[in-house]
Amino acid sequence: MRLNVFKSKIHRATVTHADLDYEGSVTIDRDLMDAAGILPYEAVHIWNVTQGSRLVTYALEGPRGSGAVCVNGAAAHMNRPGDLVILATFADVDEAEAVTHKPTVVRV
Repeated sequence: MRLNVFKSKIHRATVTHADLDYEGSVTIDRDLMDAAGILPYEAVHIWNVTQGSRLVTYALEGPRGSGAVCVNGAAAHMNRPGDLVILATFADVDEAEAVTHKPTVVRV
């Protein structure tokens, strides 16, 4: 049996930009992506702590050291600069791996 488990999260990051005129996704500082083990184009859940909204999109690589968390496209209506968000990823693993799996948590 395969199980969907919590893989990683960037906890309480601040949205730095919101770009309505973009086709979609969230652009994340490459250093934060590396710390959380998030790959470019990986599915990412955005849980907005400030406004209570939730959505799923995909990650794009932002410049290293920029601190960027830019929500793009229509999702920019639900995530404004200054909002606190949790960026979370999940992984499909077999049952044996799920028992020993430890997620990665990056606090910003």
